[in-house]
Amino acid sequence: MIHERPNFFILSGGPGAGKTTTLEALRRRGFQGVDEAARQVLREQAASGGNATHDGDRACYRDLCLERAAQAFEAVAERAAPVFFDRGIPEMLGYGDPPGAPPPARMTDAVARYRYARTVFVFPAWEAIYRHDEERKHTFAHAVEVRATIAETYGRCGYEAVEVPRLPVEERVRFILERIADGSALR
Repeated sequence: MIHERPNFFILSGGPGAGKTTTLEALRRRGFQGVDEAARQVLREQAASGGNATHDGDRACYRDLCLERAAQAFEAVAERAAPVFFDRGIPEMLGYGDPPGAPPPARMTDAVARYRYARTVFVFPAWEAIYRHDEERKHTFAHAVEVRATIAETYGRCGYEAVEVPRLPVEERVRFILERIADGSALR
């Protein structure tokens, strides 16, 4: 069964680009937000000594992230007001697969089954705000690469990537909400 949710908006981009901070600002305005599945998995793996991580068993990490992201998608009951997701299922395509190998069927099935709003808000890598933390240990150059890959992946999956300008958080929130209000993010 396909679950199309035109009110589910993805905030994506490379690590450290301000997605989570913007999600928190949207929550303060009363919008529902869904946290990134990858951070949940990384915290659990760290606590249990597990190896399903970026630099461990990448396929297992991807599978755990997919499972959490699908559960989160299905758990949201809201069908009208905008709901914001810190990353979405499509960007897991190709993650943890050997180079040149097709993604597992469960990945392509999930991308087809769980459909978000057509517009994906992509945050560009921004060195001025990029910081490492317990889960984010990549270089800034990696963040730049990830952003490019994500935009291309969403395009292949039938989404339109709209770049969120490098602005203060409240202006980023305004940019996103204006695109939704004027209907341009719904086309």
